[in-house]
Amino acid sequence: MRFTRFLTCSLLLLLILPLSFSPPVAKAASNDNNVEWDGLFHDQGPLFDLAPEPTSTQSVTLKLRTFKGDITSANIKYWDTADNAFHWIPMVWDSNDPTGTFDYWRGTIPASSSIKYYRFQINDGSSTVWYNAYGPSSNEPGSGDFFIIPGFKTPDWLKNGVMYQIFPDRFYNGNPSNDVQTGEYTYNGTPTEKKAWGNSVYADPGYNNSLVFFGGDLEGIDQKLGYIKNTVGANILYLNPIFKAPTNHKYDTQDYMTVDPAFGTNATLQTLASHIHSSANGPKGYLILDGVFNHTGDSHPWFDKYNNFSTQGAYESKSSPWFNYYTFTAWPNSYASFLGFSSLPKLNYGQSGSAVRGIIYNNSDSIAKSYLNSPYSIDGWRLDAAQYVDANGNNGSDATNHQIWSEFRNAVKGVNRNAAIIGEYWGNANPWTAQGNQWDAATNFDGFTQPVSEWITGKDYQNNPASLSTSQFDSWLRGTRANYPTNVQQSMMNFLSNHDIPRFGTRAEGDIWKTYLALIFQMTYVGTPTIYYGDEYGMQGGADPDNRRTFDWSQGTSSNSAVALTRKLISIRNEYPALRTGSFMTLLTDDPNKIYAYGRFDAKNRIAVVLNNDTVSHTVTVPVWQLSMTNGSTVTDKISGKTYTVLNGTVTITINGHYGAILAQ
Repeated sequence: MRFTRFLTCSLLLLLILPLSFSPPVAKAASNDNNVEWDGLFHDQGPLFDLAPEPTSTQSVTLKLRTFKGDITSANIKYWDTADNAFHWIPMVWDSNDPTGTFDYWRGTIPASSSIKYYRFQINDGSSTVWYNAYGPSSNEPGSGDFFIIPGFKTPDWLKNGVMYQIFPDRFYNGNPSNDVQTGEYTYNGTPTEKKAWGNSVYADPGYNNSLVFFGGDLEGIDQKLGYIKNTVGANILYLNPIFKAPTNHKYDTQDYMTVDPAFGTNATLQTLASHIHSSANGPKGYLILDGVFNHTGDSHPWFDKYNNFSTQGAYESKSSPWFNYYTFTAWPNSYASFLGFSSLPKLNYGQSGSAVRGIIYNNSDSIAKSYLNSPYSIDGWRLDAAQYVDANGNNGSDATNHQIWSEFRNAVKGVNRNAAIIGEYWGNANPWTAQGNQWDAATNFDGFTQPVSEWITGKDYQNNPASLSTSQFDSWLRGTRANYPTNVQQSMMNFLSNHDIPRFGTRAEGDIWKTYLALIFQMTYVGTPTIYYGDEYGMQGGADPDNRRTFDWSQGTSSNSAVALTRKLISIRNEYPALRTGSFMTLLTDDPNKIYAYGRFDAKNRIAVVLNNDTVSHTVTVPVWQLSMTNGSTVTDKISGKTYTVLNGTVTITINGHYGAILAQ
């Protein structure tokens, strides 16, 4: 189809032409058979899409910006999946902006329940330019159109929140009595090892990295909610797995319905959830748990590889009631598993209505529903290895996988329509998000973590050499935003690090100023900022398990400069809805000086963010006329508190190396 949406970032770099950001000479634009590209803008922010999450009975009125007097006509061209055909909507002139520089054109796509994709055709006499999520182009695009998905709603609290991710064993030890001791038990022939807080995460000889324990637990998280909510300012907690399992990471579930004893009890989880939801200890918060539903551990009674239970698991008997929960190619030792790890046998979801689908999400007492309901009332699931979930040992990313997640969405939203569903995916998650019937969002490795790492640190997220120029960085961001509906973009998990990749602080070689710069971008970009515990102070750590070091509580204070900056940036984000759900517009890409400037704006506020990725300070002239800031008006840098005046459509500011400014009015 003409609106095919999948395109790699390398191709995008060829498609997206750089914009010229000179002062607005096109105030004198005229009908001269030449569409001025600099004046064109549309995204699905609140000024340009008046129904960003429409119901099936809401029409969608769209606005397009051009230079004043520059064009003779404009049209919306949209593909409707109801009849698999294109339709045209003529646009009419609507209004001017406050500076008199721009015209706004308006058109309305009629209401219906079908998914649609749209682009703009813009004409000045004999000249035609096309515009979609990739920006302007001379030729009609075949991909990258904007989305309209009636009935698709992502949680507003997710769009507007800041997430804090915790690997529970390494955050804080609130109850030493439940600590796993050295030699307390063995798993697959290896004993557990207890280590003192702050020591190396690597196992000593005779032990295993996955069986090293430090004592962090749910009581510890509960005791540090004041730090998370008030000192840092985050209001969403995402916990790596907390259910009973033999390892420290708990991705090898033994019992989905029981909190691991090393972390506490189910009553501890109930208390923690209540305190997170309370506004007595800071802002009301939200809790997301890690749903490891692709596989179990081999110690789960359904499998029972080690004969730990009186019941017969699938590994022990073909007559086991759970034999069909797994897929054996040669029973008992050859079976489908997650990425070939024999300790992680893969669940067989079978056909719709199967026992596995029932116990994971469909039944009233299913795992997914039980934790969404009282007494826990969690607010969502992060889905581990979600692309691989499948039937009969298949590897996912197929029709069955999408059917499972569609059913999962119906089950979860049936309990709480505002619950969040976030899939783990390391690439373009469009297949799971672009129909509005599966995930609300995904882990944004591709659209955030990778490009930020390459631009700021010169390393990819696996700590290998890789770099982007500023213009390449901007092109990557534009291309990956185009993969998703706007309400998905606004809900994506934007993290600098997580438990699977080397720490950003290590990729930045310990340069805390690079962490400052990354934090400024993270808190002002489109998506849900997600802080992996310790990233707020620049915690270092290499590949797994070194990225799971214990939290250094001597650094986790408001007197730490990076923690203080994190808190300030979150408060700025909370102050301005434009930084959360407003439009995103590139203002400046300066490759030689490594300067990047962009606008976030809505009907109430206009904000220019300026980032300096160089080691030295630069004086930058920012073309704020693109944001319709009027001459003589003032902007305030919300980081420094300094005020600047708009002159000739620009603001001139000096930015320190690896730092930035947030210029708001």
